[in-house]
Amino acid sequence: MSHSSGIWHLFDFRGVRRLRQKLAALPPPVPEHSIALRVLVQTLVIVGIIATDIAAQTQMSLWAIPLSILGAVWSWYRRDKPDIPVKFVLAIAMLLVLGAFFNRLIRELNDTRVVLAELLIRIQIIHSFDIPRRKDLGYSMVIGLILLGVAGTLSQTLAFAPLLFIFLALALPTLVLDYRSRLGLTPLSRRGESRSKPRQTLWQRLSRDLSPKRLGVFLLVTVSLGLLVFALLPRFPGYQLQTFPVSSEIEFEGEFDGRSIVNPGYARNGRGDGEDLGEGEGGDEPGEMDSTFYYGFNSRINQNLRGQMEPKVVMRVRSQAPGFWRVLAFDRYTGKGWEISRNDDVRTLDRPGWSYQFLIPRDARSAGTGLAEISRVVQSYTVVSDLPNIIPALLEPRALYFPTREVALDPEGSLRSPLGLLEGLTYTVISEVPHRDRTALGNAPKNYPPSIRDYYLDVPASIRDRVRQLAQEILQTSPNPLDNPYEQTLYLAQYLKQNYSIPTDPFGLPFFDENEDLVESFLFEQQGGYPDHFSTVLTVMLRSIGIPARLAVGFGPGEFNPFTGLYVVRNTDAYAITEVCFPQYGWFGFDPIPGHELIPPSVEEYEPFGVLQMFWKWVAGWLPSPVTGLIQTVVSAAIGGILRFAAWLLRLFGRGWFGVVSGLVVFLSFGLLGWLGWKGWKWWHYRRFLAKLPPLESIYRQMVDTLAREGYPKNPAQTPFEYARQLPPHYPEERAAAIAEISQAYVRWRYGGRQENCDRLSQVLKRLQRLQKGDRPSAR
Repeated sequence: MSHSSGIWHLFDFRGVRRLRQKLAALPPPVPEHSIALRVLVQTLVIVGIIATDIAAQTQMSLWAIPLSILGAVWSWYRRDKPDIPVKFVLAIAMLLVLGAFFNRLIRELNDTRVVLAELLIRIQIIHSFDIPRRKDLGYSMVIGLILLGVAGTLSQTLAFAPLLFIFLALALPTLVLDYRSRLGLTPLSRRGESRSKPRQTLWQRLSRDLSPKRLGVFLLVTVSLGLLVFALLPRFPGYQLQTFPVSSEIEFEGEFDGRSIVNPGYARNGRGDGEDLGEGEGGDEPGEMDSTFYYGFNSRINQNLRGQMEPKVVMRVRSQAPGFWRVLAFDRYTGKGWEISRNDDVRTLDRPGWSYQFLIPRDARSAGTGLAEISRVVQSYTVVSDLPNIIPALLEPRALYFPTREVALDPEGSLRSPLGLLEGLTYTVISEVPHRDRTALGNAPKNYPPSIRDYYLDVPASIRDRVRQLAQEILQTSPNPLDNPYEQTLYLAQYLKQNYSIPTDPFGLPFFDENEDLVESFLFEQQGGYPDHFSTVLTVMLRSIGIPARLAVGFGPGEFNPFTGLYVVRNTDAYAITEVCFPQYGWFGFDPIPGHELIPPSVEEYEPFGVLQMFWKWVAGWLPSPVTGLIQTVVSAAIGGILRFAAWLLRLFGRGWFGVVSGLVVFLSFGLLGWLGWKGWKWWHYRRFLAKLPPLESIYRQMVDTLAREGYPKNPAQTPFEYARQLPPHYPEERAAAIAEISQAYVRWRYGGRQENCDRLSQVLKRLQRLQKGDRPSAR
């Protein structure tokens, strides 16, 4: 019994005793005493919290910043104390925070970035009450950096840029102090200062470690290199959107059939009284359009309205390629506008309860059979101002990530939501955008199926013959025969751009009478019209000569912001284009509006370095047009010369052995010229630098540089006399005397203010440099 008790005693306490001995033998943790480092780290955390608030449009700063500062102050005063009870309380608090995180994560699986950011902020607040060591401050620095990264993924405006700059400006001195703390090189405290020396302020003591000039230059270089890399970095589609942002789920009360389109700005009878049209009610009566909402987003549009919209941002789009953010399409021309004839044939689509993804049926998305090459383009839309319940997307959407349980799809391939698109809504669309191959589309068959002929060739009988005759007369003016619908469409669109005009006054054209037709008035009476009228006229003209076409409305790409990578879309970017059907390939858009590109932006125009081109367009917008033209001419000439030289060099290498040898000679020749140019530039820069110095200082600097090239550089910590005294053992007497004379004259001028004979000293320097060629330094 006693034996077993002894074994139990050894088993129970020996390991614990050894563990206690090991813990007691460990050196005590060294607290971080630098107030400056603690303040900078806390400021970094505050910047990260504010950046997350601005990007995510939350208000966590109101409680997070005061608590974080309180915790940092507590940690400073308790940095030498173990505070075991406090650590237990903090551990319990972290468990509670983790539980709250998982509870919210389950409810918001669509976008976890804000949830994770809030978890990090709460952990940082708890952590701030226990940061005695430098390593603990390092954890806080990493949390601040992560918060800034999260804010960068959420930000859609340039409001994030100043915070990024501030964070970088604070991070540089923080890293310097952190590194000095690692080496044990902390600034002198007041206790360590000699009583004979005057007391210094905290800033004076820190200035020995943190030179504002040095840090400022380093910050400027870092920012400049970062912007250069950002502008030159290629943007490949596979490296852009890989996640699909979408808002939290929106509940819809009631039954959704998809037929209703409500445009808040489309007033009944054009009176502007704010009454919604509901399910496409309304006629073609004259009226004034709303100044905020685009009139074309409805199941029936009235082009007998006059007016002008006031610009405002309506959405921001992150897309792998620019394009026409298509909203609706219309198949029936009414004489003064358009309507969707099959608005009752919309179909509702459901998504599974565990996913936000709607799959769009292929038969409803495309009129082709898959002959066109396609690109998969991911677009993420954020609504900034309320929009109608129609979902903008690039043509041929394949999948939609949307926060409602149902959406609707109409026969024209447009998507509708049960509710209006409210401010702050985010959704994602994946489109299979067909490439526009001019040769392939020109050879597309003309045997249109009944589903196309029955809806997209209709023209009112009262104008059909007259419009057809004019369209054929225009096509006959082409110098080359136009034998396919694609070339005919291009020619007619270009003809409208060049021969018809847009009035400068938004109320300049008279309203259409009850029996007057928009197309007929445009072509034969007014000789022009408003922007959307051009697309209507082109669509009807194509139909009159047997080419199926429809009118599509949506938003242009908008203004690309190269710093955020987002397309900023305004209400004034909304307009109408003509879509033409090419059997086996699908629908393709054409833009006859003067001032617009004939072909809307498409995916095949995407380039990996396209951001650099967009960045130039953004810069050129701020420059006078003559300056922009000059820069473009010079750059184009330089690029053209480089390309021509590269082509000539490739042809040279292709001429057998003689070509290879000749090419190598050319390479070596250019290498020699480049080296000579570099040496010449360095010499010019050096002489320019010397010219800015006082004469005697220039002489002394040339002497020091000459001796440095011989292997005897001057240490910045050495005085001129210390440097001169170490050289005589290595040089002949004559050269040592010249070095001593120049050094003594420099010291007398630099520190005594005496005027010296610079002409004589220049001769001494030249003699020293001449002797350099014949008298080499002796071996050390």
